[in-house]
Amino acid sequence: MRPVSQAFLESVRGSHQMRARARVCAPGQSGVDPEGIEIPIRAGDVRTEAAVLGGDEVKGAAVVASLDLETDGDWWPYRVTDPLAPFGNEIFVERGIAFGNGVIEWIGLGYFRIDTPSQDVVPDGPIRLACQDRMAGIKDARMLAPRQFEIGARVGDIVSSLVHEVYPWADIIWDDFTEDATLGRSMICEEDRFEFLSELVTSFGKTWRWNYRGELVISSPPDPGAPVYDVDAGAGGVLVQMSREISREGVYNAVVATGEGADTEEPARAVAVDDNPMSPTFWDGPFGKVPRFYSSPFITTDEQAATAAASILAQSLGAPYNVNFQTIANPALEVLDPIHIRYPVQGRSLSMREETHIIQSITIPLSPSQPITATTREQQLRAIGAL
Repeated sequence: MRPVSQAFLESVRGSHQMRARARVCAPGQSGVDPEGIEIPIRAGDVRTEAAVLGGDEVKGAAVVASLDLETDGDWWPYRVTDPLAPFGNEIFVERGIAFGNGVIEWIGLGYFRIDTPSQDVVPDGPIRLACQDRMAGIKDARMLAPRQFEIGARVGDIVSSLVHEVYPWADIIWDDFTEDATLGRSMICEEDRFEFLSELVTSFGKTWRWNYRGELVISSPPDPGAPVYDVDAGAGGVLVQMSREISREGVYNAVVATGEGADTEEPARAVAVDDNPMSPTFWDGPFGKVPRFYSSPFITTDEQAATAAASILAQSLGAPYNVNFQTIANPALEVLDPIHIRYPVQGRSLSMREETHIIQSITIPLSPSQPITATTREQQLRAIGAL
């Protein structure tokens, strides 16, 4: 969850004055107070989602975000140099609370590249802006020629090289010393920069995203056993509406991670399983044995394979129980945040059910009349063992 004050957390649970603002910024800035031109917000939202680790293949652990914003018609870009022209300018957007003393606490939602301005009614109709976060630039910047990274190359240097070619000014933040790890075999980035980086990050059990400050953060998924926010029904609660679905789709209780490559007779390999007998997806339980497989040439040791397998399994696990909910808006919430949900039990007016969920996607509106909407997966504390 983005950092906020205690006063902010208390205010979002009651009546409060919501504020939103958007600034058009030249590319290359970061932080929560960039230089830019403020534009009016008529409507809009910011949607963030974690990459779906679906099927038997793991495509990577990127978190991506998009902005849909509606502004006044007189901002239409007639020239390449106009603020809303889709030639590199970004929009830094925030949502906040105005306190009674006139102070506004702003929560940054991120930097978004202007992709498509559109206007249905010319010349005075509202302009709709479709924007993407900085991950879009990594996806667009495919390699003009293959590049080889030799055995022993430092992981942090590889990431810096490929990212700084696109964003020379980018700040890259690691949550541990994984950046100091080295390649166990030579690797070639042939064409798809984004796919290469995603696989590299995933092979070390990490996720990657551009945060609200415009920094590239490479980190382990948050601890699912430590909820950061309560979404509760009843007096003083923030739960507006909730729907739920039980499905086996996308639920796995084991991950087999291997290191592919022709340079070794015995590829690195590790297996992680749901080893908790109390879990509904217990490997030896009635749910059945449902493994998924991840193979990467970046994996060269059994230890690295075990780390990747455990991380991927942690993102795949969870009771096959998904919740879509609406809540009074707390713009500090982020994808992959563990949250505590509390709601009434059917037929028991005084009974409440409590669950821990992981946010898989979240939409934060920029207007006061709309609640936050999110999708989650229930997460139960369980052991991850090895076979």
